[in-house]
Amino acid sequence: MRAAVLHKTGQETLDVREDVTAVGFGPGAVRVRMRAASLCHSDLSAMSGVLPQPAPFVPGHEGAGEVVEVGEGVTGLAPGDRVVLCWMAPCGRCAHCERGRGHLCIASLRRLGAPGFRFENGGAAVEASGFYGTGAFAEEVVVAADAVIKVPADLPYEAAALIGCGVTTGVGAAVNTARVEPGASVAVIGAGGVGVAAVQGARVCGAARITVVDPVVSRRERALAFGATEAIAPEDLKAAAKGLPGGGFDYVFEAVGRSATVRAGYDAARRGGAVVVIGAGAQDDLAQFTMGELFFNEKRLLPSLYGGAPVARTIALVVDLWRAGRIDLDGMISHRVDLSDVNEAIAQMRSGEALRTVVTLGR
Repeated sequence: MRAAVLHKTGQETLDVREDVTAVGFGPGAVRVRMRAASLCHSDLSAMSGVLPQPAPFVPGHEGAGEVVEVGEGVTGLAPGDRVVLCWMAPCGRCAHCERGRGHLCIASLRRLGAPGFRFENGGAAVEASGFYGTGAFAEEVVVAADAVIKVPADLPYEAAALIGCGVTTGVGAAVNTARVEPGASVAVIGAGGVGVAAVQGARVCGAARITVVDPVVSRRERALAFGATEAIAPEDLKAAAKGLPGGGFDYVFEAVGRSATVRAGYDAARRGGAVVVIGAGAQDDLAQFTMGELFFNEKRLLPSLYGGAPVARTIALVVDLWRAGRIDLDGMISHRVDLSDVNEAIAQMRSGEALRTVVTLGR
């Protein structure tokens, strides 16, 4: 089958091969024929080494497809089921899962370097992992049964791919983590896919003012179509915050993943407000706050991982909101490419041109 492989961390392009095989099928596993995958900035971060993922690996973690085979002991799934990949798959047994916080389960992290694919190189077999235990940029994947979530058959594959991570992360941050109140003022720093999803989540919650902050004019303008009430450049954030009652926003969502923007978000929040961190950043990028300001301002720092709640529950909510016409999934797809053109999609993402590029899979 075809799959896109990153051979070495730091390489900027993927090798689209025709000789890759998905491996590991057996008890507790499912084989999925991928139909669509969307490109997320986290894939680029893994390629560059900002996010840990042993190479060689097949990138992609936002993907949707259909189950073609289930292993022994798998229940609740059958061939023909439409599913999305879940890169943080809950084990159902650890302390986090037992507390209803399955999105914090770390069992799936143990699969980071587990072989999921095999191909030939110079006559020798090479084993590659799938990014975060998935590897959506392949025409077929073999994953643990808990790494897929069943979705309705009428949800288009392209839209389903989006909710595998980015939309679920952004909408969940507003609904589950921040619990934005009706009438609240909200700022979203970063108008990529996750930021636009946070805008839609804040709108669903009834926020009265949603300010998008981004250095790229086209991204600012695009965010207005998804419910933002204004869009400004980063240098205008401080003035916008000071002009609000209380001297800042009720909620600031940081969707970039950098300490500088977390700090800017903290400064833009009112006393008693909240800074919701949803950008995936580097392990060595340190955000700094004084003990005095943390105590005196009582601003809440709220990291939100994968929607801040059990992933299956948040995905079900997103599907319901989509079906009711309250969030726009199709409008988030700015480009569509075949797997053979995945490097074109990467270039579009790096340039800031693309919101979400969907890669079509299967022939």
